[in-house]
Amino acid sequence: MKPKSSDYLVIGGGIAGLSFALKVADRGSVHLIMKDDFPVCSTQYAQGGINAVLSEVDSFDSHFNDTVSCGYGLCHQDVVDLVIKAGPDMIRDLADSGVEFTKNGDHYSLHREGGHQHNRVVHAKDATGAEIMRALTNRVVNHPKIQIYKDHLAIDLIVIHEPGAKTLTKEACIVGAYVLDATKNEVTAFTAPITYLATGGAGKVYPYTSNPRTATGDGIVMAYRAGIEVVNMEFIQFHPTLLFHHLERKFLISEALRGQGGILRTSDGNAFMEQYHPELKDLAPRDVVARAIDAELKRTGGDCVFLDMTHLASEEIKSHFPTIYEKLLTLDLDMTIDPIPVVPAAHYLCGGVKVDMWGRTSCRGLMAGGECSFTGLHGANRLASNSLLEAAVYARQSSQFLENEFSHHAQVPDSIADWVYHNYSDDHEESLVNPLWNEVKWFMWNYVGIVRSDKRLQRALRRIRSLRTEIEDSYWNFNISKDLVELRNISVIAELVIRSAVNRRESRGLNYNIDHPETDPAQCHDSVMIRSKHGLFR
Repeated sequence: MKPKSSDYLVIGGGIAGLSFALKVADRGSVHLIMKDDFPVCSTQYAQGGINAVLSEVDSFDSHFNDTVSCGYGLCHQDVVDLVIKAGPDMIRDLADSGVEFTKNGDHYSLHREGGHQHNRVVHAKDATGAEIMRALTNRVVNHPKIQIYKDHLAIDLIVIHEPGAKTLTKEACIVGAYVLDATKNEVTAFTAPITYLATGGAGKVYPYTSNPRTATGDGIVMAYRAGIEVVNMEFIQFHPTLLFHHLERKFLISEALRGQGGILRTSDGNAFMEQYHPELKDLAPRDVVARAIDAELKRTGGDCVFLDMTHLASEEIKSHFPTIYEKLLTLDLDMTIDPIPVVPAAHYLCGGVKVDMWGRTSCRGLMAGGECSFTGLHGANRLASNSLLEAAVYARQSSQFLENEFSHHAQVPDSIADWVYHNYSDDHEESLVNPLWNEVKWFMWNYVGIVRSDKRLQRALRRIRSLRTEIEDSYWNFNISKDLVELRNISVIAELVIRSAVNRRESRGLNYNIDHPETDPAQCHDSVMIRSKHGLFR
């Protein structure tokens, strides 16, 4: 197969992928692979903002302490130090790229979110991610060295092994990926000395999620199948406040509303967060708030709780949260007079593909950034608004490393093995893709959700083993399609999450197990999954 070759292959079009592409494009050609379009990524929907120490009353030490406290002992402190100290530079870098952050006079407006001691969230009203994407997309589409491939889904990494080796060795390298053109159902090899994974998270493994439809864990699964370490998959952050409305299933109600003074209440008006975190109350870390809402829903039998902003000045609400205000009005909700119905939803994956301080994986030729990567910043729970910062910092780290260091580059062959098609179609069997996906999502929600137990995890493990057999059989025997690839990836993500949760026999951060309610100091370590050791897939 004659591949499409470039100097850099970037898979994913959110803040991580676009930032890296722009930083390396002046040094070489870039192929940018996106399985949808620019607005369909988690960055686009990030309302809150991006952390940076810019206030005189704030400090790097305070941001460091908030991050580490939120991470429940698992944050890699050298990474935390690196990322937070780069915060002010990243804001300047994004502003130079055209991002128009909200200002009060000559200074940036700073919000405060749960887990923060100070106001440090730089934002563009309540649509920060959309503004970042507008600015970066404008630069990417106009850059002569960046070629964009929309509606292209990466299926598998192309690995060149040492002769005779069955697992990754120091001589192995990754030279690109097999990519499905979803409009034609044709597979092409894309090759490059450096492949950068920026495929985002995996929220679609649950039925309730703030994530876009693209969040199926593709990059994580590809790296895992290649034999690269995947870390801390049990730590999935559930955002406490997704809008609960029959006409809108994925609209996030920003944590900044609680930072502005919003109060969570049950349907009878009871403000309950003081019972769960007497000090921070509604500004407690997300894991605490999500479990509190889950407990209240189980106690009362309600379908949702309510975020009350009605005690705040109407003009203050409209000024700070215009996007949310206008969106709710289209659903006949006026947040100045109506409490907002909310439920927790899968929001952010704190685990992912293991990378070092420069964004390098353990295999030459492959780097990763953004939500699909594991840097060590978040530990067992992400501090709100640290993720956009992490993605921007690591895009710069990887670019700077590659500018002067070529040892991580792979040697790319001129020809790549042909993709083997399985040209068999069965409408009856292929119609099972959606039911299988729904089954995965719902047992993950019921058995591996906000609150877990040993019994539920064992049920989930038995079920995923059975489903994985069915799904793998379909994958290897039927026509390739986007839906089938995503279903396969989601089932793998589910198994990784379940196995990691089973192995962590304690409650820490986002992994809360009622059979092990205490944190065990002996388990203060990362959960590492490697295909060659665990043999989950053929």
